Amino acid sequence: MSFLSGFFAKKEGSVLGVDIGSSSLKVVQLRKERDQAILETYGELALGPYSGGEVGQATNLSAEQITETLKDLLREAKVTTKDCGVSIPYSRSLLTLAKLPYRENAQEQKTVIEFEARKYIPVPASEVQLDWFIVPDAGPAGPGDTPAKGEPAGGKKVEVLVVAVHNDELAFLQNVVTGAGLSASFYEIEIFSTIRAVVEEPVKPVMVLDIGAASTKTYIVERGIVALSHAIPIGSQDITRAISVSNNISIARAETLKKNEGMAHGDADTSPPELVFSRIFSEARRVLSQYETSHRKSITSIVLTGGGGVTKELGVYAKGFFSIDVRVADPFAKTAAPAFMRPVLETIGPEFAVAVGLALRKLGET
Repeated sequence: MSFLSGFFAKKEGSVLGVDIGSSSLKVVQLRKERDQAILETYGELALGPYSGGEVGQATNLSAEQITETLKDLLREAKVTTKDCGVSIPYSRSLLTLAKLPYRENAQEQKTVIEFEARKYIPVPASEVQLDWFIVPDAGPAGPGDTPAKGEPAGGKKVEVLVVAVHNDELAFLQNVVTGAGLSASFYEIEIFSTIRAVVEEPVKPVMVLDIGAASTKTYIVERGIVALSHAIPIGSQDITRAISVSNNISIARAETLKKNEGMAHGDADTSPPELVFSRIFSEARRVLSQYETSHRKSITSIVLTGGGGVTKELGVYAKGFFSIDVRVADPFAKTAAPAFMRPVLETIGPEFAVAVGLALRKLGET
């Protein structure tokens, strides 16, 4: 199956995006009307309570437990379609950019890429599903991209995005989808869904900070392609825990405070959210600077997304931390919905970026 084909597709009926995260499940149902994506319903269920924990906590549930949770969510959100696309967690996949030999003949190029790409996968080829995408040339070839004087044409290189997902992860997701009575036409690594939903810049480099429950994923996206990815082992559940400990309250109560008070909770400069976010942002800034130095390019903006992105006033704090433009993701802006719902959709948007991106791709199949 392909993880990349159809990534940029544009194409009636209702469709569903299903985001299976570590701390919650999210669904977004859309339909197309006059080339416009219409929001029909959406919903989220925390997984913590299903594992004996609390809202906001990362979990490691079985396929059977997630299936039952997904059934509950589909019922509560009043989902009416079975046609869906499903997310693959970034942590369960491998993405890498590789310079591989160039061939004029398309079939030869395909054979070379599939052979060479295996060298970048740290597990036996039989254990993964492999996909790849040739990155479009940004302009004049740079050093190493064209044959040196006297070098044969075979020395030319092409940049390829190599993607691999373990067979066990795909089997896990397929069991969940089948058990919930859904029909998935594709499984997509969450970063590609996020790009489709929240990245507007078509050419210049943009940093996406996806603040999940257990970790934060940092992506540099250039020309719509992931040019760099980096995981930071700190996530939104760490902010919730810090608020819980400092106030001696439950995780559930701390999760509510995080969303309702956010960066304003606690004393200035020493609030639990600020102490945790400063660690996340410091590492992100290091990655940003390293990329700019090594590639001699400037990152034009930062997009905040993921569950941590709904932390109140986070955008204001981030703008003061970084020296470039920062915005909080608003994936529902790509859908039509009643005006009275817009404030709510803008607030919860960062959590639903993946589900919206999946549903938008699925609409392209209809």
